[in-house]
Amino acid sequence: MRKRGKQYREVAQLVERARFYEPREAVALVKKVSITKFDGSVDVHLRLGVDPRKTDQQVRGTVILPHGTGKPVRVLVFAEGEAEKIARDAGADFVGSTELAEKIEKESWTEFDVAIAIPSMMRVVGRLGRVLGRKGLMPNPKSGTVVNQEDLPRVIAEVRRGKVEFRTDKQALVHVTIGRVSFSEEQLFENLTTVIDALRRVKPAAVKGAYVRTIVLSPSMGPGVRVDVAAAMALKAAG
Repeated sequence: MRKRGKQYREVAQLVERARFYEPREAVALVKKVSITKFDGSVDVHLRLGVDPRKTDQQVRGTVILPHGTGKPVRVLVFAEGEAEKIARDAGADFVGSTELAEKIEKESWTEFDVAIAIPSMMRVVGRLGRVLGRKGLMPNPKSGTVVNQEDLPRVIAEVRRGKVEFRTDKQALVHVTIGRVSFSEEQLFENLTTVIDALRRVKPAAVKGAYVRTIVLSPSMGPGVRVDVAAAMALKAAG
């Protein structure tokens, strides 16, 4: 059994292990149980009632958090010609084509948070799956990161504003960062509501029974807080 530190044990007493908290209560509590000395993240973890091995039950989507994640986003764009200028003017941190691909392939360089590509560059990007794929950085049309050059300013702006991708892993879990501990309770609640709403919208038609089985909020370091699933799934995002 894993031994916890004194500080962890102290804040863990604030959480009733058998209780499922209302979303607003859970948000307030997760801020209190963070034990990092830095401004740690707040994440939501959801276990879904899907079989991720079946293509018609895979869950994947994107959502723009109204208050962002609180983390600076480094954007890389694979582009050439006019598209390269558009990406630079739109504020991308790294822009290039074969030279960037070679750096990633040879050095396993991934010092960026989001990779975007124009369709013509996928001939170059396609060979980077071994590096980018395992880190979830591979540009993909389904996640809105393979776009035409005229859409680059909009997509880069959305990423800066707090657009995040979510998907089920092999255990049917979805993990999404919804902000930082320094966020207000209202900011975290609104970001959580937006994630829940987005997840509900992409529910596979093939899923039978409970779609979301468990929801847990947790800080970077500290105990998790279980959320009442029925109450959370009733949340509606503004707009």
